[in-house]
Amino acid sequence: MDIDITRAATTPPTPYANTLSMVIRSFKGRRDVEVHLFRASWTPEDERAQDWDALITPPSAPDDPSRRVVMEAFSDVERDRLANYLKEQYSTRLTAIRSVPLAFPVPAGMAGLSQAQPDKDIGFIEFAKIPSYPLDIPLRGLYDLSRHLPLVEEE
Repeated sequence: MDIDITRAATTPPTPYANTLSMVIRSFKGRRDVEVHLFRASWTPEDERAQDWDALITPPSAPDDPSRRVVMEAFSDVERDRLANYLKEQYSTRLTAIRSVPLAFPVPAGMAGLSQAQPDKDIGFIEFAKIPSYPLDIPLRGLYDLSRHLPLVEEE
């Protein structure tokens, strides 16, 4: 399994600065499916504690969807806990775990991962519904099957 964790070169303006994804060897009839992981919920206090003028450009309105981009990201500690969990729990099923820091400031108007609309190809993995999921991080994953080759070639 390829594990690539890129750390921020400088101290980010928020603890929620890390994206995380995993690549599942075989998922729903597709191969090497990339799943973008994100925090599914957070407290209003955590959101209010952010310096939004430093995090989003131009300065964000309270309903700017770009706030979700930041709040869905992970702290360094969360990223490391999640990467270790994935590595230990799914070592035979994953081909990669990747993390890169967000680039700040985030452009205003970007949609968060949670705002994707599920359809026949796009869906969510809800880790809280997995009985063996032990972490207190409200983790979800977004996938798009249309971006990946089928396991069996169609004729």
